[in-house]
Amino acid sequence: EVQLVESGGGLVQAGGSLRLSCEASGLTDDDYAIAWFRQAPGKEREGVACIRLGDGNRYYTNSVRGRFTISGDNAKKTVTLVMNNLRPQETAVYYCAAARSLTTVVADASWWWATWYHNWGQGTQVTVSP
Repeated sequence: EVQLVESGGGLVQAGGSLRLSCEASGLTDDDYAIAWFRQAPGKEREGVACIRLGDGNRYYTNSVRGRFTISGDNAKKTVTLVMNNLRPQETAVYYCAAARSLTTVVADASWWWATWYHNWGQGTQVTVSP
């Protein structure tokens, strides 16, 4: 059974940085995509970034491109999201999620579609103050 545990959330001022980590267990091989989603109160869950562990392909939602970096350590089964220049509107609970066998074609078109991800962590709160 795949289990995901997030860490690294907290309170930061606008313009500051945070590093989120997702520790995955139960992965049988590298044929997984690990993504970060976020959900603010009263808003829909939004895909933030994704990495395919097998080939390292990375995906970002447009609003974070250039500020956030996702990386993976296949040996440690850990995925890290470094978030720079954070904005107050990015205050949300951030979730780590895993998708099995997300092909390049599917990932290119719709990595952000939560339906692909069958395993989710409990989430970590990120609060960005003005």
